[in-house]
Amino acid sequence: MQVRINTALLAALIVSAAPVISQASEPVALPLSAMAKASPADASKTFAKQAMSEEAFRETDVWGRIRSGYAIPDVNNTLVGKHAKWYSDRPDYMARTSARASLYLYHVVSELEKRGMPTELALLPFIESAFNPNALSSASAAGLWQFMPGTGRDYDLKQSAFKDDRRSVIASTDAALSYLQRLYDMFGDWHLALAAYNWGEGNVQKAVQRNKAAGKPTDFDSLAELMPAETRNYVPKLQAVKNIVANPSQYGLNLPQIDNQPYFATVEKTSDMDVAVAAKLAEMSVDEFKALNPQFNRPVITGGEQTQILLPKANVEKFYANLASWSHALSSWTTHKISSARESIASLARKFGTTPEAIRMANNIPQRSVLKAGSTILVPKTSANLNQDIPSEIADTATLALDTERTSTKRNGYKQASESNTNAKPAVSMVKARVKRDEAGKSHRKSN
Repeated sequence: MQVRINTALLAALIVSAAPVISQASEPVALPLSAMAKASPADASKTFAKQAMSEEAFRETDVWGRIRSGYAIPDVNNTLVGKHAKWYSDRPDYMARTSARASLYLYHVVSELEKRGMPTELALLPFIESAFNPNALSSASAAGLWQFMPGTGRDYDLKQSAFKDDRRSVIASTDAALSYLQRLYDMFGDWHLALAAYNWGEGNVQKAVQRNKAAGKPTDFDSLAELMPAETRNYVPKLQAVKNIVANPSQYGLNLPQIDNQPYFATVEKTSDMDVAVAAKLAEMSVDEFKALNPQFNRPVITGGEQTQILLPKANVEKFYANLASWSHALSSWTTHKISSARESIASLARKFGTTPEAIRMANNIPQRSVLKAGSTILVPKTSANLNQDIPSEIADTATLALDTERTSTKRNGYKQASESNTNAKPAVSMVKARVKRDEAGKSHRKSN
């Protein structure tokens, strides 16, 4: 038995922006003349795509659509069973992750089908991020697909103080599928492509060459002993989730029903808009809005006319109707570039008629931090620039550099103590923090 999801509750699971509707394309048949000119391999691939699309539109549930497109050879070893048990022993975890996935899976599966790629790849964010677009690893990998900063830039995922496309549902999915297809084309094997996605293509290439030189096989299982533990477990984890989706009742689990239709639509932004205003126009909570638009790091949606926001399909008409009658400013923020370390947050607050706390909150500036010269921050608009948008070139390249606030000292260089803190613990410990042995020298996947 499947359980339907109350989508109004999903945002709490995710948060730690004329409409263009994003839908799966209808199956398109090539003219016979074009098929005649195509190579047998191309023709076969085209027919496979058509068959997959036709099957997809017969399914009423996205899970069934994923099952019908399984195409990666199965792995069957003790690690698969170990991870399947881990997931099946945690039904609450699987329910939370599936609930988050319900917002994005239709789109991911549609994109895979358009490219003729195996649909079980749609389950990879289960392993990468638990379908949390705000996930950030200790190695700075971010988003549903956990792109490292450098790899993200290689795939045109822009990253600035205002926006991080590694968290964008549409941009990161497009980049991840392009990257996975490239890795498959490189290795000719989906298991090795997945290992390379996790460990790095250079490392997998070296492992393949080492086994070839030793006269050993170069399949995933044969290379596993050369891989770090994370990569060795990576493909078995995906296989475990794949097995569970194939037959959830066998593992004592119920997957929530996810209707086989688009959940969200894309709306083109025409001017800067505060996140809170966009959410209000769409009649959504800010958390619900951020669940679909996690790439916006600041309380304002900036960028040129190419910038899009995602809204539930049911809210698009509400958004445009409310926008047509909106009589207030759409955005209350502009930018200011720090020219000197003398520009303190307190002085900027006085200059722009706000509070230091408001500036810190808008720019994610921690307490006891100061701005370095060259930083671009958000400040409230004034009457002089009330109707001006933030230029896209500024939004796309904005950086934020911080330093630790220095404590005032007396002339002799020692901090002045008061009676109230003479018994307090010292602000700085003279003993180095202990580093866990298993963290020392730990290698990171998908190198920057």
